[in-house]
Amino acid sequence: MDIADHIDATGLLCPLPVLKLRKRIGALAPGQLIELRADDPAAVVDVPHYCNESGHELVSLTEADGAQIYILRKAS
Repeated sequence: MDIADHIDATGLLCPLPVLKLRKRIGALAPGQLIELRADDPAAVVDVPHYCNESGHELVSLTEADGAQIYILRKAS
């Protein structure tokens, strides 16, 4: 996978992980991927909800080292 940008939002609480994601995904070209790492329990709800509202695709959600790793594809 060719990830265009990485965001480390570990230690940040809602709504900061999604706010950082929204700001950074805006700079990407349609179809590019961005990775968000977060450990806020609310992110499990907030990130998929953000994708549904914005049209971006949640490509994958995995867990590693106590954090969730989200891969999103920017909407075209």
